[in-house]
Amino acid sequence: QVRLAQSGGGTVQPGGSLTLSCSLSGKTSSVNSVGWFRQGEGKELKREGVAGIYLLDDSTWYADSVKGRFTISQDNAKNTVYLRMNTLKPDDTGVYVCAAHFFTSGGLSLDYVMGTPILLPDHFGWWGQGTQVTVSS
Repeated sequence: QVRLAQSGGGTVQPGGSLTLSCSLSGKTSSVNSVGWFRQGEGKELKREGVAGIYLLDDSTWYADSVKGRFTISQDNAKNTVYLRMNTLKPDDTGVYVCAAHFFTSGGLSLDYVMGTPILLPDHFGWWGQGTQVTVSS
């Protein structure tokens, strides 16, 4: 059993920054990857992959919409994964949820849509409680 506890989030003006945290506890040896997903407001409950990190070698993946603005990182000593979000836009608004899994492929398991790698929530087994991020002036 792995538990994920999130913190951070809130309301920020466009151009602002926020940092989200995802702390893992329990049988953390069962986890080698963490992903962040965004669930948009006013839409069907679909989670969009935003960023992912393979904990064993720090390799990362980002959605095109957040590249250059978001940074995913880990603190091994604290069993915590962070998502630093800079230059936030109104389109970044949503509920952010972290998720964890153990991939046997030697890295993040990415799917491809029209040649673009994406991180799907279907592959992840453990989930945090979600935190609201609102970007509004």
